[in-house]
Amino acid sequence: MFTKEDFTQMEEHGVSLASVWAQLQNFQHGFPPLPVVRAASVGDGIRQLTPEQIDRAVDRYDREADRLRIVKFVPASGAATRMFKDLFDFVRDGHRNETVDCLLAHLEEFAFYPELRLQIPSDADDRTIVEYIVGRGLRYGETPKGLISFHRYGGEVRKAVEEHLVEGALYAASGGEVKLHFTVSPEHRARFEALLAQRVPIYEARYGVRYRISFSEQSPATDTLAVNPDFSPFRGEDGRLLFRPAGHGALLANLGAIEADLIFVKNIDNVTTDARKGDTIRYKKALAGVLLDLQAKIFQCLMALEVPGAQLEAIAEFIEKELCVKLPKDYNTALLREVLDRPIRVCGMVRNEGEPGGGPFWVATPRGLETLQIAESSQIAPDKKDLMRSSTHFNPVDLVCSFTTSKGGRFDLQKFVDPSTGFISRKSSAGRELLAQELPGLWNGSMARWNTVFVEVPVSTFSPVKVVTDLLRPEHKM
Repeated sequence: MFTKEDFTQMEEHGVSLASVWAQLQNFQHGFPPLPVVRAASVGDGIRQLTPEQIDRAVDRYDREADRLRIVKFVPASGAATRMFKDLFDFVRDGHRNETVDCLLAHLEEFAFYPELRLQIPSDADDRTIVEYIVGRGLRYGETPKGLISFHRYGGEVRKAVEEHLVEGALYAASGGEVKLHFTVSPEHRARFEALLAQRVPIYEARYGVRYRISFSEQSPATDTLAVNPDFSPFRGEDGRLLFRPAGHGALLANLGAIEADLIFVKNIDNVTTDARKGDTIRYKKALAGVLLDLQAKIFQCLMALEVPGAQLEAIAEFIEKELCVKLPKDYNTALLREVLDRPIRVCGMVRNEGEPGGGPFWVATPRGLETLQIAESSQIAPDKKDLMRSSTHFNPVDLVCSFTTSKGGRFDLQKFVDPSTGFISRKSSAGRELLAQELPGLWNGSMARWNTVFVEVPVSTFSPVKVVTDLLRPEHKM
């Protein structure tokens, strides 16, 4: 099946033969559906904080922030191809659609219009205007979302990455310092660095903080082998194997390499304007405060378990009521310690209003536990799809996490991945069909064995940009 040249290619790519064989087995046997029990809901896996509880959580975070190492982690890899798909179609074949019509009708309302106006010819027709957005001109079709102009404040235009600078100053500062980490593609990194070198001094002066910005790239060693529909290795015209990026789950190593006590995780496109940031700031701090409170209690429980004759019933009650882990009746000290001694995350969940995305579910584990996980529709068996449709909340990718141990060390995040939760999808290359494999999603199977707590957050904290006309929504306009 593999040649000497293939082994050389694997070695150069940093992919082990054992990993390739495991991927081939996954293609042939598929991934089992997630053993979901029921959708989580308010009072059954999702905490709904009262205003007083929010105030206390925010106050705790504010009191402790300056002694913590805090990082804001933002996945920002890849070009915004899907955001401009309808525009590409129009440029290619002249086919107008609702997105194109809306864009052209409201062109002057987009934050990027002043830049566009300076570049398009005075006699440009509609197709030329759109071409100058996605192609020559702004080149947005090959630009990552972080470098697209999202918002306009009078004469000031901010790109998405700049809004993360602002957010960082408002809820992720520690001792006057704001640490942000962006995962970027190698081909885009220089553009990010150039923009931030120019803009960071402005925001430092405005908010009275110092930024410490770092970058990382998805390792080629996390790429997965593509196969033909018959599960044989897919080869290009040159006969070489095709390895493809394995989705956001490949960023687990990037996350795990960060030295921090507390890490905020949020997607690059989920930002809003200054006038609407209030709820985002308040609830981000509240999620962090909830985590700090739970982590302190976890560490106390672990310390108590070191003493012979520990009161297991009280610890089990904490695990079930506050960490939302359903224990078997025959639990013992070893199981309680195992459940407690894990990374922790507190995830915001938004009420379902028709937005796409995974949802919060109770999932059964082989150890007889029921835990909370974020599941995608593709992970749920066909006979349980009603559970997905009955879900009251969805995942906006709004989480705070910590992988500090009770002894002050760091967890090895790879030990808490559920490898059976990957994805297989149908793709194509040079017009040929192929099967592609993704690693367990970063906030799905990659964190399946973390302690997970869900907290309801308002929809005002969720303002993603999936298609270009989303920038016309109220949350992206002054």
